[in-house]
Amino acid sequence: MDSQNVEFTSTAKLQSWKEAAAEKKRRQVLSIPKEWVLSNLPSKEEVNVVGFPEACGLLTSREIEITNSEVDILLQKLATGAWSSVDVTTAFSKRAIIAHQLVNCLTEIFIGRALQRAAELDEYLKTNGKPIGPLHGLPISLKDQVSIKGLESTIGYVSCIGRYASKNAVLADILESCGAVLYVKTNVPQTLMWVETYNHIFGRTLNPHNRTLTAGGSSGGEGALIALRGSPLGVGSDIAGSIRVPAAFNGLYALCPSPGRVPYAGCVNTLEGQDSILSSLGPLSSSLSGIKAFLKSVASQKPWLKDPLAINKPWNEDEYQLADHGNGKRLCFAIMWHDEFILPQPPVTRALEATKQALLAAGHQVIDWKPFKHPDIFQALWVIWSAGASEDFGTATALSGEPLVTTMEPDGDNLDSLSPSAPEDRPLPRGLSAYELWQEQKKRRQLREEYLAHWNATITLTDTGRPVDAIVSPCAPFVAPPHGKNNLPPSYTMIWNALNYATLVLPTGLLANPSIDVRKPPHAFFTDLDKATYDFYDPARCAGAPISVQLVGRTSEEEALIAMGEIVDVALKTKVVPAKL
Repeated sequence: MDSQNVEFTSTAKLQSWKEAAAEKKRRQVLSIPKEWVLSNLPSKEEVNVVGFPEACGLLTSREIEITNSEVDILLQKLATGAWSSVDVTTAFSKRAIIAHQLVNCLTEIFIGRALQRAAELDEYLKTNGKPIGPLHGLPISLKDQVSIKGLESTIGYVSCIGRYASKNAVLADILESCGAVLYVKTNVPQTLMWVETYNHIFGRTLNPHNRTLTAGGSSGGEGALIALRGSPLGVGSDIAGSIRVPAAFNGLYALCPSPGRVPYAGCVNTLEGQDSILSSLGPLSSSLSGIKAFLKSVASQKPWLKDPLAINKPWNEDEYQLADHGNGKRLCFAIMWHDEFILPQPPVTRALEATKQALLAAGHQVIDWKPFKHPDIFQALWVIWSAGASEDFGTATALSGEPLVTTMEPDGDNLDSLSPSAPEDRPLPRGLSAYELWQEQKKRRQLREEYLAHWNATITLTDTGRPVDAIVSPCAPFVAPPHGKNNLPPSYTMIWNALNYATLVLPTGLLANPSIDVRKPPHAFFTDLDKATYDFYDPARCAGAPISVQLVGRTSEEEALIAMGEIVDVALKTKVVPAKL
């Protein structure tokens, strides 16, 4: 049924969805340990709350040390018993609850179960003298989609309240078999198809670097939680940028693997049955060591034997050693300054230039990347997604009677102000016939073939004897914008989903600075969206926002991408001095 024809006019139904949302939120509040509820929260005027968890008085000095440690250190301490899993889980659980009170990032909170699991892992280590697996004792947060037995995955829909999972998602089982401790799930937007995070159940997630800015979406809860060190490692999903945009806006590392590298079976999703452009699960972390540990651990469990769509690819150490990329001694990176669709705002361009200079200083070659038919790829992708999206969203909201979220403007946060009428300001194309959809999928396949040839042809432009090793691209044409202003399609991320390329997000260490990132004179706009991006840029509003870049590799080349990411990361940390605001 088309969402434009869904009836939202029943007063009884409207009241019932509000009551259901309120009851679910009440149950969430009750799951928070009372002794961790803070009375000294910062005022709304205090926009940067990154330092608050350490200053609030709830965490001990040891808990601060634990939660400030990167994943490789945590795993070493846990494996040797220097830190118990109970202590580490308690520390991250407390910091997660602090984070939630600051930026509203959590959905499901199951700390009691987590501490019981942590105690079992400590006993195993004591009895057997060795860790149970490569992630022994490590707390890992999950995007709300990832099913946990006995818990709900509402994915921002009131109609999903009360649907309890009968078993874990495959990835959750794999993480636990590796020794991980699962303890919280994180907030998402209704429909999962927004690059901001808001729904009628849990509300809006804020950016801890500046709470007037968006945390991104749809894995915005993960991004905000990890930015506040409430989790050392989390799982997001990405079909158009839903891992990468929150990572970029919150200054994190993140990997969006090619589809099938990380098992998706058992997760709750939207657009089910749309199999042309597949969503990927992947890690977000405060360190690259967390990204590597996640992928290596998951691959060690042979996920292809548990999920029919998972590809058979164990961890490839030769690939990680960059055997096909000159062993990493001298790489060629190509900078994509813009996509011929939307020109990036000044902070993003500055970060690209800083990355270029860092790589040159490290002895690598850097050339320009010529975008190849990006508007055509974008259009094909958008048509495929939209073929049934209207009906998918309308069906899900009609089950409860809640309105479809049609804007991320903060004015919509008050449920009492919502109209029960069907949405009109988020138009989607009409549904396609099967034949019409096939033609779009054929077009996308042809474009993938052409893009591969375009990449391979760069061998004539490099001095390495190889085509370009990786592309450096914006994650978005802007840093985190104010709430409600991120209404543009994520062209800088979704293009790589269409091509099935693996991508990695790297923080540059730079922050948006209004004294440096001044507004430029108008340019010849590529599109109306380009003009809209130019028009809403306000250097003062985004002050202090992290600036990140995106590293793009070939299909299923995750190990090489992580290794090249480590090279770029070292170059940035060696060369780039963060802007002082």
